[in-house]
Amino acid sequence: MWTGAILAGGQARRLGGIDKSALVVGSDSILDRQLSLLRELTPHILIVAGANSKIAPKTVAADTMVVTDRMAGAGSLGGLYTALVEAPTEQVLVIACDMPFLTAPFLARLAERGEGVDAAVPRDERGRHPLCASYDRRIAGHLKARIDRGELRVGDALTGLLVRELGPDELGPFDPDGRLLLNVNTPADYERART
Repeated sequence: MWTGAILAGGQARRLGGIDKSALVVGSDSILDRQLSLLRELTPHILIVAGANSKIAPKTVAADTMVVTDRMAGAGSLGGLYTALVEAPTEQVLVIACDMPFLTAPFLARLAERGEGVDAAVPRDERGRHPLCASYDRRIAGHLKARIDRGELRVGDALTGLLVRELGPDELGPFDPDGRLLLNVNTPADYERART
């Protein structure tokens, strides 16, 4: 069993500071799309929100725990650390709140590939996607040490860990239109996601 953790504490500077998880793609917000997927796969769901987030426990269903980022100012790495510390399971599937096209079959495969390693991370032609990955809770101390040293890049935090990659060949069947791992970081990304 694993926990699904949605990282929703970012500042969205390139989108004017809006709540990216609330952006609507299709008929639902990205957050609602992700929660729907996770509910198909695991009873353990948490959302890591920033201290000033509009996401509050009352805004999501009772099956979802909302926690405040324990490492304010540490960016996504702090959110990842918080997810690992707060999760009720040893394996934690972490997804950024701005990924509208993830699928249940892909997340199930990612969780399967995360068994027995420190991290399982998809890698496409743009590189690794460490904010859509499976992590083992045992690496929380490793992440905390990096945060304490001011080393906040999530990709760099994989150094020294046992990482299993899901490369382009393995991702292909899950990504027929090339949008599976799309992040909505800019207005252009959002336009692409809505078309």
